[in-house]
Amino acid sequence: MVYWILKYLIIGPVVKAIFRPWVVGRGNIPASGAAIIASNHLSVSDSIFFPLMIDRPMTYLAKSDYFTGSGLKGWATRVFMKGTGQIPIDRTGGKASEASLNTGLQVLGRGSLLGIYPEGTRSPDGKLYRGRTGLARMALEARVPVIPVVMIGTDDVMPIGRSVPRVGRVGMVIGEPLDFSRFHGLESDRFVLRSVTDEIMVALHRMGEQEYDDVYASTVKDRRPPTDT
Repeated sequence: MVYWILKYLIIGPVVKAIFRPWVVGRGNIPASGAAIIASNHLSVSDSIFFPLMIDRPMTYLAKSDYFTGSGLKGWATRVFMKGTGQIPIDRTGGKASEASLNTGLQVLGRGSLLGIYPEGTRSPDGKLYRGRTGLARMALEARVPVIPVVMIGTDDVMPIGRSVPRVGRVGMVIGEPLDFSRFHGLESDRFVLRSVTDEIMVALHRMGEQEYDDVYASTVKDRRPPTDT
């Protein structure tokens, strides 16, 4: 109920009026059944814009920071994340990664849409970076399709470090579902997981206009000054 109130009565109408988001390929989202939405990640606002523009509810495995932010941006993000049933996860690795995988599999097991950012974090400079293989493992274990999505312009509206969004237009390109059934049963093979992940990143690269850099976004962030988060 909270989801529908936020989407259709409160946040949705305001966002659509101000930012006039456009969508290409909306018909590639299945009307029912589980699927993974794999998107590039330019801005914290990605997790707000995309769910508002599709007909089905979806759940993101969102980093816990999105639920603890301060200021107006932190409050708005926290309200949206909680109100729409998004799930905070710990991204420190090890047991936390396994817990995130199990949480995602539970969402997919309910026949729901699950949103994942394969880069693992927001792009620090607008480039598309190397994907993490956890997405591939989840897709193969759950035996669900992966739908590639490219977000456009969200980093202009809400760049890293900005508390209040700028007024601007954002877009979303939704690609055709990727079928990895040929790899079912091979979710423990690290070479298969890397192959599946790379195929997803190639699809995102071809659909969008981002320059691709075959390193992890987190590595690039670690090289930057501590104030640039």
